[in-house]
Amino acid sequence: MARRATKIVATLGPASSDPVMLEQMIRAGVNVVRLNFSHGKAQDHIDRARMVREAAQRAGREVAIMADLQGPKIRVGKFAENKIFLEPGQRFVLDAARTELGDIHAVGLDYKSLPQEVKAGDILLLNDGLIVLTVDEVAGSQVITTVKLGGELSNNKGINKQGGGLTAPALTAKDMEDIRTAMSFQADYVAVSFPKNATDMEMARQLCNVAAAEFNHKPGMIAKIERAEAIPRLQEILLASDGIMVARGDLAVEVGNATVPALQKRMIRMAREHDKVVITATQMMESMITNPVPTRAEVSDVANAVLDGTDAVMLSAETASGKFPLETVIEMANICREAESSEQVQLDADFTGKTFERIDQSIAMGALFTAFHMGAKAIVALTDSGSTALWMSRHRIHVPIYALTPKVATQRRMALYRNVRPLLMSTSSDRDTALADAENHLKTRGIVQSGDIYAITCGEPMGAPGGTNMLKICKVS
Repeated sequence: MARRATKIVATLGPASSDPVMLEQMIRAGVNVVRLNFSHGKAQDHIDRARMVREAAQRAGREVAIMADLQGPKIRVGKFAENKIFLEPGQRFVLDAARTELGDIHAVGLDYKSLPQEVKAGDILLLNDGLIVLTVDEVAGSQVITTVKLGGELSNNKGINKQGGGLTAPALTAKDMEDIRTAMSFQADYVAVSFPKNATDMEMARQLCNVAAAEFNHKPGMIAKIERAEAIPRLQEILLASDGIMVARGDLAVEVGNATVPALQKRMIRMAREHDKVVITATQMMESMITNPVPTRAEVSDVANAVLDGTDAVMLSAETASGKFPLETVIEMANICREAESSEQVQLDADFTGKTFERIDQSIAMGALFTAFHMGAKAIVALTDSGSTALWMSRHRIHVPIYALTPKVATQRRMALYRNVRPLLMSTSSDRDTALADAENHLKTRGIVQSGDIYAITCGEPMGAPGGTNMLKICKVS
């Protein structure tokens, strides 16, 4: 089967929490498993993380674990009958002081600051924009509205303000507790919900590093771009993170559906230019929650994200609670492979007018350029931190990149990098031994055979992080 460069992130849930099913999904192509901290207790996540590690080991693959924080609960409260039906034109009150269960006239709020943050004329979107309310007036704790677009409203549905402007902090007390839980099993990535600026990401990183210090671990930080306020500050958020998630659900509700496709392309391009990773998420294969095949539009959506250059495409409810979690992963992997086969490689154009100040970055670029023009079978990076492999993965090239590292944490982290296959290999401190070991490693796995040419990068002295300073072109004897 042809290699796939684009990675697949799958969300764990009731449909995929069986160890046998999870192992099958990893074998079918899951590279990163997302634990959604909006659901479940701390112990559930600890148990699931252990199950992921065990399933990956049985499948002979290393996968990354991403802990996705819930973020602020900007939601309505609960209803006496679990749901109501709102008619257009009716009056409906959102009441921050209400303690009893909601009814057809009013409901309480999880987000107590809402009355201070809205005014007459504002448009509120509930349940991902399926319900639209116009604010008539704010009276004390009550936001009095008229239903513009009605429909069914059930417990704890989300609230967005059109155009953005709700000030809830990105990290709640629950998130801080969840960070401690995620670091107890050394989650490889932490996704932060609703960051508004670089400070939110820096604070999250600090909390993660403190919680993980006893394990000598540092997770990658992913900023979920889902607020209107985040768009003008995209660059600063990006620079404070290791990657971003194009979280198209909440983002579409705040900025409008029509704005999102162009934003997606811009975000993917920016992430690649700044040597960051990017995940495209939300409703990618939505119909496969209930159907065994995707719609043509979903196939195009996934393929477009791949052609834009995303590192990973993400499945949410499709694998968490859908009827066909395994089939969805198989379909998604096939779409990615097919889209990649038609990609244009523009490596020469990528390097035009570029200057590199760092030796290790220059070596990474030199390896790409040489391997591409010589038709090499593989590019191999001996890497301690994974930086060399990350830089290489920012450019489209149909030559597979194999990253050999002695560190399991680095191997797992690289599971998210596009076109990088991370492998574990203890590295000798002697350069010639290390290079010979690397070639044997590749031969044993059937990656290269006699007569093949490959490019390999490493650093001297061996094992010094950030020390990649050598490129060698080898022919397998």
